[in-house]
Amino acid sequence: MPPKTKPEDATLVELQGEAEEIRKRLNKFRTSLSRFFVQKHEIIDLMVVAAVAQEPLLLVGPPGTAKSDLVLKFKDALGLGEGDYFEYMLTRFTEPSEIIGAIDIKELREGKYIRRKEGKLPTAKLVFLDEIFKSNSAILNILLTIINEKKFYQDGVPEPVPLRVLFAATNEIPEQGELAALKDRFVLKVLSRPVQDQYFQELIDYGLQGEAHKGLNQKPWIEGHANLDDFLKANRYLTFLFSRKTTDNRGEEQNDRDVFFPSDVFREYQRIVKVLIREHKIFISDRKLVKLYKLLRVRAWLLSGGTVSRDDLRLLAYLGESHQEIDTLREKVPELLNISLD
Repeated sequence: MPPKTKPEDATLVELQGEAEEIRKRLNKFRTSLSRFFVQKHEIIDLMVVAAVAQEPLLLVGPPGTAKSDLVLKFKDALGLGEGDYFEYMLTRFTEPSEIIGAIDIKELREGKYIRRKEGKLPTAKLVFLDEIFKSNSAILNILLTIINEKKFYQDGVPEPVPLRVLFAATNEIPEQGELAALKDRFVLKVLSRPVQDQYFQELIDYGLQGEAHKGLNQKPWIEGHANLDDFLKANRYLTFLFSRKTTDNRGEEQNDRDVFFPSDVFREYQRIVKVLIREHKIFISDRKLVKLYKLLRVRAWLLSGGTVSRDDLRLLAYLGESHQEIDTLREKVPELLNISLD
């Protein structure tokens, strides 16, 4: 048998032949993982969408609302080995060496500023950073470079990193201005809410089952429905579509928006964005609007096969930059779309 094509080398023709099966596997992954949580399907859907789009996702919420557990089970369900995964809880005292590796003393003696990166963030494909906004300025600059440019510096020379999926969590979203750039990189921010008020019995039953799985070292959520290659191939396939120009039956050129974003839905997208900015004072950067287009298309492809619908516009509810904006968007976007987020 010929060797399998690596996701990063796959052609559009190859991916077109696989796309529907990949989509089915990702949806099976999404729905199956939701079975192990109480009312976290909304977050898991966003995790899958963000992972396909290769856009960072921020989980916001008080301690004990399953933020870390969601990421760990997601990682397990992908079948990732420890070498491909890195997690860390940040504090203001966290040193760069804890994140990107300690300085190699032997290399330093020879005048080279090289870090021992093995087992650290620069070698991971999936990364989870807990309490990300507690990072100090040194960590902040490193993270921005890695998120923006997918690289870090060894002895002044940029090296690419294999990072493809980044999840982060925070109990609080701080207001400090120096964190604005980092917050803006997380296009989607989702609140992980306590469920005990409405789902007390289910919480106890699921929680006890989870404790039993942990005590017995069982991981039944590892079901093999999809792996990281499926996510990478889905991303490459959609990236090909984003860049493609076609012609309609009148011979006029069409781009991705012409084909997959109906004009009435696109006008609704524009209208809601304007209402949120002008009437509700929600800050939405130009960069975020472009990234959101990509996320809308990924959601549409994942859930329905391609064309963006009004229901996909629910992603506008996850653009908040503060707790106040998160609450406002969760109320106003469903009203504007006449849908429910639950």
